[in-house]
Amino acid sequence: MKALISVSDKRGVVEFATALNNMGWEIIATGGTMKMLLDSGLSVTGISEVTGFPEICGGRVKTLHPKVHGALLGRRDNEDDMKQLAENGIGLIDMVVVNLYPFEATVAKEGVTLADAIENIDIGGPSMLRSAAKNCKSVTVVCDPDDYSSVIEEIASNGNTLAETRLRLSAKAYTHTALYDSHIAEYMRRQAGLPEKLFLDFDEVQGLRYGENPHQAAKFYRTGKEYSYSVATARQIQGKELSYNNIQDANAALEIVSEFDKPFCVGLKHMNPCGAAVGADVLDAWTRAYEADKVSIYGGIVAFNRPVTGETALALKPIFLEIVMAPAFEPEALEILSKKKNLRLLEVKMEQRGESRRQYVGVTGGLLVQDADTRCLDITDAMTVTKRHPDARLLADMDFGWRIVKHVKSNAIVVVKDGATVGVGAGQMNRVGSAGIALEEAKAAGATEGLVLASDGFLPFDDTVEQASRYGVAAIVQPGGSIRDEDSVKKADEKGIVMLFTGMRHFKH
Repeated sequence: MKALISVSDKRGVVEFATALNNMGWEIIATGGTMKMLLDSGLSVTGISEVTGFPEICGGRVKTLHPKVHGALLGRRDNEDDMKQLAENGIGLIDMVVVNLYPFEATVAKEGVTLADAIENIDIGGPSMLRSAAKNCKSVTVVCDPDDYSSVIEEIASNGNTLAETRLRLSAKAYTHTALYDSHIAEYMRRQAGLPEKLFLDFDEVQGLRYGENPHQAAKFYRTGKEYSYSVATARQIQGKELSYNNIQDANAALEIVSEFDKPFCVGLKHMNPCGAAVGADVLDAWTRAYEADKVSIYGGIVAFNRPVTGETALALKPIFLEIVMAPAFEPEALEILSKKKNLRLLEVKMEQRGESRRQYVGVTGGLLVQDADTRCLDITDAMTVTKRHPDARLLADMDFGWRIVKHVKSNAIVVVKDGATVGVGAGQMNRVGSAGIALEEAKAAGATEGLVLASDGFLPFDDTVEQASRYGVAAIVQPGGSIRDEDSVKKADEKGIVMLFTGMRHFKH
């Protein structure tokens, strides 16, 4: 049995080749791989000894030869194939172990030239992988060092890899070369000034019972990159499998949590916050968020930016919730919440904030792509456009409200007081309607003075300011940018309301 080894990523390759050698396999290798194996004391046949042809063109050509590809592609159960191989002095190769030049890493380096990139386009490697993968009925193809140990174990137990393993590794190799080619294509198209061709790389996490509704099939995929505040890489500690709607809601909750440094809690329902608050600690934040809307939180999702304590778990326990998310759960909290078997507990990495990423939204026959809205300006007194300026309390509430309204479906209005929401108006066809909902909620909660109103988009008329003044709003934060901004500012001055323009809107349609 023969194995041809040519790897760029040399993790574990010496140990792998040694194990094969000890089981009687002949090792064939190229270039740097051969040198490494020889230096480790292994007996290795160089590729030039197999082909009878030297490596040429600075190593660009070494495995593109019939004695390599014939050895891989020859069908063992085909008489003519075997006869032709024998007539041409071509021996069989039973395994290819190849991973490719680091093209993606190369072009990610600052100052990389086109010439550098081109020299890191692997030709022989993908060719060998594809040849071996095509003949997976007889040939084992290994492109991932993480597979070394299982391959060795299987050969040790069975004398060779099993057919199902070879098929699986074949599929893996084709995936590897497809992604590799996509990176090259993306880069070369940019260099050539061609329109972008979008290649998506996502792995299936799980099949879902259904999508938004029971008649819709659905699956959950994730990217290979690990992000903070990501439900895709969260660790589920207990509870039922996540549904399509659970995942959507969990993602929305985590985006809100990522805005805050102080102890914070948000309750979320149907992708909109129904209660959110900062607090002295995690229990205080939960209590204030829950008090903001005790009705809507039923069957909702709760997310924290601090570990859940036993005290907090006791407060959560009586409430019917779908999911609780946090960076960690204290042992006492886990013990308490474990009594609620269906409650999903997710441990979420919460480290880096504001990571740049792209968002993808499907439309019929197309795809919308945009940079994720990860920026949020700190609210400062310098943004004031009215005669009256905010005091420290109002400024803090405006900053809080601005970070919440960013994540409410547009048209969005959020009313807050003392670092907690008291009214949320989401997704109405006009801004006055959203304001009416939020202000009425605040009134029903007994919050009637010293309120802050945050709007995700500009106020096109002064009607929202007039409306807000009747409900005890003391300050308004909005992007500004309407052709009638002066009307709103004038009305705010007339009513003694502070108004700030951020210069940045946060529509979330």
